[in-house]
Amino acid sequence: MRALIFDCDGVLADTERDGHLPAFNRTFREVGLPVEWSEEEYGRRLRIGGGKERIASVITPEIAAAAGLPDDPEGQAETIAAWHRRKTAIYTAMVAEGRLAPRPGIRRIIAAAQDAGWKVAVASTSAEASVRAILEYAVGAERAGRLDLVLAGDVVAQKKPAPDIYLLARDRLGLPPDDILVVEDSRNGLEAAHGAGLRCLVTVNGYTEAEDFHEAVLVVSSFGDPEGPPTAVIENRSAARPGAWVTLDDLAACIGTPL
Repeated sequence: MRALIFDCDGVLADTERDGHLPAFNRTFREVGLPVEWSEEEYGRRLRIGGGKERIASVITPEIAAAAGLPDDPEGQAETIAAWHRRKTAIYTAMVAEGRLAPRPGIRRIIAAAQDAGWKVAVASTSAEASVRAILEYAVGAERAGRLDLVLAGDVVAQKKPAPDIYLLARDRLGLPPDDILVVEDSRNGLEAAHGAGLRCLVTVNGYTEAEDFHEAVLVVSSFGDPEGPPTAVIENRSAARPGAWVTLDDLAACIGTPL
């Protein structure tokens, strides 16, 4: 038995620039926060794991006063959580409207893994409603319903780059680390997987392509598809030899790579 654990944002679909960023900015406008993130600024905020945590990172005493935030930490946390729920609702509506395209090869590789009897999971620190919306949109309701595990949101105390979510996924799947491959798109995600003792394949995106991925077993532009742009191999220390697209055999070779 083998298993794949996918991150969500940037892995299943290019959600950050065209989904989460405009949803955050619209929420800020609705609640009267004098904040609007540019693409560049949002790229910096992505180093912070979790949407509520990203919102909290902009709250200065001046912004708190302007927005009428409560003075006590508990009250502020409740208000930020409410703002984040609104942001999640905006984002999931964008997904339902078909405004975010799945990344190349995601539907194909998940179908191949499930048909071969592999376990397939998703582990993300994004809100569960956001994760399930993009998952169903990216792979279809039938494939999404067959996933063995979906972990999202505040299921662990510490978010990526802490390894907590991958330690939990590993335990829930009931498989040894040598039979699991994580698919990530960022340095934070790679550190989380590596900290949990798991091999990691990275599919980069525009926000993460310049990050350091030296611990990854394979780094590619995407999984690729026969009818789409070919895969570009960026780094490879595995026995996998992807051609124009990554196959399930390539992922099996990644799993067999020494850590």
